[in-house]
Amino acid sequence: MTDDLTGRTALVTGASRGIGQAIATRLASHGAVVVVHFGTDEDGARATVEEIERAGGVALAVGAKLGVDDDVETLFAGVEAGLAGRPLDILVNNAAAGPAGPLGATTRAQFDHLFAVNVRAPYFIIERALPMLRDGGRIVSISSVATRMASPSQTSFAMTKAAVETMSRTLANQLGVRGITVNAVAPGATRTATNGSFFEVPGLTDLITDATALDRLGAPEDVADVVAFLASDAARWITGHVIDASGGLFLGPRA
Repeated sequence: MTDDLTGRTALVTGASRGIGQAIATRLASHGAVVVVHFGTDEDGARATVEEIERAGGVALAVGAKLGVDDDVETLFAGVEAGLAGRPLDILVNNAAAGPAGPLGATTRAQFDHLFAVNVRAPYFIIERALPMLRDGGRIVSISSVATRMASPSQTSFAMTKAAVETMSRTLANQLGVRGITVNAVAPGATRTATNGSFFEVPGLTDLITDATALDRLGAPEDVADVVAFLASDAARWITGHVIDASGGLFLGPRA
């Protein structure tokens, strides 16, 4: 089976909830041993591990706050201890800080934090992972449809995700000689247990679904399936791409 990940290992950052949790459980359901990274939500990470184990999978939780000094070293100390000498096959950069506000509202500290978590951390996580990553491995980073839309409330956030997309294309070119594919996935409006209240704003869900080709909000599993595909052998000839996983958000008028 081309989606069989049995015998492979995966690191998913920010996997204690939401999209990251869905990615971790999906990769585990395909047979991968999954390192579930968390920044502060240890209970959520433990719940993710327990969910994977109840389904017959194997996972372990590793904590490391990103965007601070020694974040990558702390993360990989836990990864290496947990994998006990096994190499890494799949790296998913999912952890991210959310939008801080429009121009004029975002503070310098918020701006620096966004770039530290969303750009610096995945860049150096990839650098640190490469000696562990097997030839033929997979790197997938989570971007956002904010990079292709003009949303003033997300300017600085969109800038960080555009950097991730550029990084993915250039690293795909660099790492292809090792058979490593590097891609990004761009979700749109995705309802999770964490952000559910946001979509309760009167009229907001209708506004978004009316502007979405597939006529609904996204779910974490929608994104997880795309990541699992990119992590599989079926995607061996896809690299350097940004895969839109938004259901067709803001493609143009629907009528």
